[in-house]
Amino acid sequence: MTSDSLGSHNFDVLIIGSGLAGLSAALLLAPDRRVAVVTKRELNDGSSSWAQGGMAAVLAEGDSVEQHVNDTLVAGAGLCDLPATRAVVEGAPEAISWLRELGVAFSEDGDHPGELHLTREGGHSQRRIVHAADATGAAVQRTLMEQVRSTPNITLFEHHMLVDVITDRQLKQPGKRCYGAYVLDTASGKVLTFSAGHTILATGGAGKVYLYSTNPDTATGDGIAAAWRAGCSVGNMEFIQFHPTCLYHPEAKSFLITEAVRGEGGKLLLPPSAGGGRFMPAHDERAELAPRDVVARAIDFEMKKHGLDCVYLDISHQSPAFLQEHFPNILKRCLELGIDITRQPIPVVPAAHYTCGGVMTDLAGRTDVAGLYAVGETACTGLHGANRLASNSLVECVVLARATAQAIEALAPAAAPALPAWDESQVTNADEAVVISHNWDELRRFMWNYVGIVRTTKRLERAAHRIALLNAEIQEFYANFRVTRDLLELRNLVQVADLIVRSAHGRHESRGLHFSRDFPRTAEQAIPTVLIPPAS
Repeated sequence: MTSDSLGSHNFDVLIIGSGLAGLSAALLLAPDRRVAVVTKRELNDGSSSWAQGGMAAVLAEGDSVEQHVNDTLVAGAGLCDLPATRAVVEGAPEAISWLRELGVAFSEDGDHPGELHLTREGGHSQRRIVHAADATGAAVQRTLMEQVRSTPNITLFEHHMLVDVITDRQLKQPGKRCYGAYVLDTASGKVLTFSAGHTILATGGAGKVYLYSTNPDTATGDGIAAAWRAGCSVGNMEFIQFHPTCLYHPEAKSFLITEAVRGEGGKLLLPPSAGGGRFMPAHDERAELAPRDVVARAIDFEMKKHGLDCVYLDISHQSPAFLQEHFPNILKRCLELGIDITRQPIPVVPAAHYTCGGVMTDLAGRTDVAGLYAVGETACTGLHGANRLASNSLVECVVLARATAQAIEALAPAAAPALPAWDESQVTNADEAVVISHNWDELRRFMWNYVGIVRTTKRLERAAHRIALLNAEIQEFYANFRVTRDLLELRNLVQVADLIVRSAHGRHESRGLHFSRDFPRTAEQAIPTVLIPPAS
């Protein structure tokens, strides 16, 4: 690393985001490159730490790559890219092995010492989910953070937030290459200049664009919005996966009840006031093991039909010892809230969970802009199609991080040109907190109401109108006042909301996660949605 007193840093590789994709890429690149990892809060504050379920990989006798590929294609409703799907599925076992070598303590099979315990989740035809009890993401993230902190060639910048990537546009020259990024040091309020031959966006998804989400507060679509502004195409942004089972409790913000609860026999029930009993068999022959989009729509339907605040998920038929072994964190959190899952059903509601679309990349993370890469939930490789298959995303992070690192290592280190410092000579401080808070709340509410699990053309048009008004107001703030994390996040959320609505409005069918009352049928041909930014 090189740096100067004016807040300029130079690295071989700049990684923005510190989840599984970003930290994996950092560790894989560190032996030969000087790497910076920029993260806007603490190192473990992203979605990866929150992932409960696990990582899908073909490891059991009787399972096969073809079965895993087919399960992914079925869940993706015909829109998965086959080469991408095959590449991730084939690379999954090696990804698991690499993580175990680093020291990740996955749960082992009690009946077969040394072998991994494999569970099953909705949409999977076999038990192939490698997990660490019910806190897989936290276990993986903890190990990677320990490795990253002890690796000399990696420099960490916590509490630093991406403002924008730097391209030929900022240099006022022709071309379409990325040279680094402007980054806000949220402690000092200063915007720093990071130059790098290669920049990787690994900022996660955009779940916080919705009122109810299983995502952490950091999931504000920063990488997707910045890539779009830099000239990158985005794909399939209408496909937002709503997790069927988020804990419904006033004190439980965004607490996820993992898919694996249904995989281990959990049943979805109506409350006694609505007749009680199971309802999933009436919606799909796979019942509780149907893909997430099917289950989420079924719950949404039953809640609206009966005027319910939530439905219930019952796993109490399993023994307390089984629940303690497999779901210790869910058992503990529910007990803290007065819910004993060994005897009582869990109140649940759907919530925005995963952004299946994102920045268009190839299978080495490359975007439309030279020197700029995207991995993890930020990217759209085509793996997830119209609906992500459970537990494919964490393993995609590692497989694509490896491919991206290899692509960068194959190139000679590139020297970035001298980059202009951030210019804030024309801006002033502003007391914008009330306006930003109001706009954030307004955006998330109308996105939930108009662009949620079930959509109509009229609702989408209303959302587009509101987005245009918000965008004009935010751009005025951005042009005239010093940037803050709240302002940057709101700017990014509004940009992502626009991309979601535009993508949804252009899909005249119902497929996977996108369900339109105006176009309830599925078209014969599955065509991805690709948005291309206007030329600057």
